[in-house]
Amino acid sequence: MSAQTSTALRGTHLLIIDPQNDFCDLPAAHLPPDPVAGGEARTAPALPVGGAHADMQRLARFIDRHGAALDEITVTLDAHHRHDIAHPTFWQRGDGAPVTPFTAITAQQVRSGEFTPRQAAALPRTLAYLDELEARGRYTLMVWPVHCEIGTWGQGVHADVRTAYNRWEEAGGQVVRKVSKGSNPWTEHYSAVQAEVPDEEDAATQVNEALIAPLRTAERIVIAGQASSHCVRATTEHLVQQLGTPAARRMVLLTDCMSPVAGFDAAQREFFATLSAWGATLAHSTDVAL
Repeated sequence: MSAQTSTALRGTHLLIIDPQNDFCDLPAAHLPPDPVAGGEARTAPALPVGGAHADMQRLARFIDRHGAALDEITVTLDAHHRHDIAHPTFWQRGDGAPVTPFTAITAQQVRSGEFTPRQAAALPRTLAYLDELEARGRYTLMVWPVHCEIGTWGQGVHADVRTAYNRWEEAGGQVVRKVSKGSNPWTEHYSAVQAEVPDEEDAATQVNEALIAPLRTAERIVIAGQASSHCVRATTEHLVQQLGTPAARRMVLLTDCMSPVAGFDAAQREFFATLSAWGATLAHSTDVAL
């Protein structure tokens, strides 16, 4: 890194990726009443990640402890429609049976008739998407439970994290930037930088320069959120792709403030190994000095 570039870098930027209720294994005390079911029923997270609640509590304490040293905070937010190519509402089996969450679907399976979109007219675009997704080699389409539906409690930020960054906003007269992703129902959008298959007609799926710009000049980028196997990993890897591999040396991953989706522990290990090899710092939140 040149001296000129180093001089231009300043401040610490906390990037919190998808710290949302639907991703947190919240205890009963954190669950609101379900107004539709009534009685003692509670609204439950749609896609809880084991350990995420404790992760977010540690993150909240980190924000409170280091608030004076945090120059900027950005929060990314999953924002999906109920009808989405990665939700069961989009799919059915060849015999008309429903498709259950956590089903992987390939283009070949669609061509063979094992799976098909519920709307027959969607088939050509669906196959084009799956072909492009698989050609990129990062993911196979996964059918997730309907989650982070726009406007729902599940899309909201974990209460402890929100309360902590609200205190930071009030103490410094600053605003936490919120960045939405995932509202295009035709492409998966793990990364806050860009969708897995950008839609040339939808700028929101393309490289988000507004997200990247302040990170270009941050001396330190501290990263936390959910889940380490998917959205944290995809966002961080895309950031390195956009900023250049040397930028990884400016990144600090709070490893105790993120967890993998069940069954995807290997993806987290690969992510941590890759970022460490690129020069990023992997640390617990209590071991970071700002």
